[in-house]
Amino acid sequence: MIVVTGATGNVGRPLTQALTEAGEQVTAVSRHAAEAPDGVRHLVADLADPASLTAALDGAKALFFLLSGDLHSPGARPADIIDLAAASGVSRVVLLSSQGVATRPLGPSRIAMRAVEDALRGSGLDWAVLRPGGFASNALAWAESVRTQGTVAAPFGEVGAPIVDPLDIAQVAAACLLDDRHAGGIFELTGPEVITPRQQAATIAAALGSSVRFHELTREEAKAAMTRFVPPELADDTLDIIAAPNPAELRISPDVERVLGRAPSPFSDWVARSIAAFR
Repeated sequence: MIVVTGATGNVGRPLTQALTEAGEQVTAVSRHAAEAPDGVRHLVADLADPASLTAALDGAKALFFLLSGDLHSPGARPADIIDLAAASGVSRVVLLSSQGVATRPLGPSRIAMRAVEDALRGSGLDWAVLRPGGFASNALAWAESVRTQGTVAAPFGEVGAPIVDPLDIAQVAAACLLDDRHAGGIFELTGPEVITPRQQAATIAAALGSSVRFHELTREEAKAAMTRFVPPELADDTLDIIAAPNPAELRISPDVERVLGRAPSPFSDWVARSIAAFR
């Protein structure tokens, strides 16, 4: 049995599907009650409280470990989850980390994530670490304004990055959970092209067959919007990257293709699958 944390999210949902299609038993874990696919057990747990995962990990052989905001909760001890997994008999953990651990190692959120990576590497378990850059699905933040106003509002409209499709992340995660060849690997996950927010808006417009205006936000406006969903220090770390990506953050990584045997998906593929959200 494989435990998937963050199972209702943009990575966890397709990962759960990929694992069930591979014939695996899956326990889907999320913070709130949710409907699970047929044959999937769903449990509610809060990763800020590692003990809440005890029932989910009972009898598990592998864990997909996605922290999200739990890394920054007051008093959070995410490394305790790794200890709990080992004590429960889990033999393999795949951690969803961040590209910034390598490219911005002194950012506060990156220091915290590095500590989790280090705890996993020292755990004695089989492990793999996934370090994606920006997610294509971050564009869902624009869905309401596109639907109601025909507008995308974002900062740094001409600054691009090789954003990655969450489906690619999920499929790499599935491969790392199921295939011994990927044990001990650190995989940087990007898309196949550098694309700016303005170009993303144009891609959405083309898929809709209608005009979408681009409105450039100031950094302050963008931070105010982001901190409704993430801690301020994570918002600042993220804005630092998207304002001025360094050469390492602009690099197209070969790791998706190395694991999956195909090129990473472009932003237009994610838009085509997700266009209903923008109509």
